[in-house]
Amino acid sequence: MRDTSGREDDLQLSGRSVVLTRSAEQSPSLAVPLERLGAEVRSLPVIGIADPDDWASADAAIDRMDGYDWIVLTSVNGVDRLDARMRVHGRGLGGLAGSKVAVVGSATADRLRELGVEPAVVPAHFHAEGLVAALRAAGLRAGARVLVARAAEAREVLPEELRALGAVVDVAPVYRLVTVAPDPEVLARVAGGGVDAIVFASGGTARRFLEVVDDAGYDRADMFARAAVVSIGPVTTEALRRLGVRVDAEATSSTSEALVDAVVGLLSGGSR
Repeated sequence: MRDTSGREDDLQLSGRSVVLTRSAEQSPSLAVPLERLGAEVRSLPVIGIADPDDWASADAAIDRMDGYDWIVLTSVNGVDRLDARMRVHGRGLGGLAGSKVAVVGSATADRLRELGVEPAVVPAHFHAEGLVAALRAAGLRAGARVLVARAAEAREVLPEELRALGAVVDVAPVYRLVTVAPDPEVLARVAGGGVDAIVFASGGTARRFLEVVDDAGYDRADMFARAAVVSIGPVTTEALRRLGVRVDAEATSSTSEALVDAVVGLLSGGSR
């Protein structure tokens, strides 16, 4: 584990500036260790969390919660939003009985544990395909009833591949992602070449980032020629490349710690 105690001899990012584009609630897990390494960290959240357009699917799933063999949660937001909606119904995730819970990453697993639930499956590879492989290895078979609680606009890979295994899958949106207006001062600095790296933790965030850049009238090609781009993993990298954005560094695993390491590896060796 990287030492982020902030000793003067370990300020590997001193003089470097990094922009985080993830939601304000999720930024501290990256901002704190980067700042301890000497970086100037600016938050430019372009994505926010809102209620789904319709709670019907989630409410129906909560009513039959005890009938599921597996509950699949793909993000910290999914954990929090499902738990909050269950409490509207007089129960919470901590009161689950009989269902096994699978999560897609270590941060999601940690949040679930804070609610008193130990995940039965945490895949080695933190993406939908890795979760499907881990569930299959854990014994998921045809006929298993599975609830996938997620963002409304999430990729369809997970439910489709679970259905291909013969599982009976209910998808329940428990939140949706919305574009939020960025801080114009920070955006102007990024567009003007005043930062060393821009960090992306999802393809959806990347798409919204480009939307706000275009809406503000900035030249995206010029901006990315001036700043390096760091991605949390292969799914986000592919999304960025499809958007025409060069990726300079990719985290070795989809965790905040690995993302910090990717930033350090890219920026600590001197000028780009």
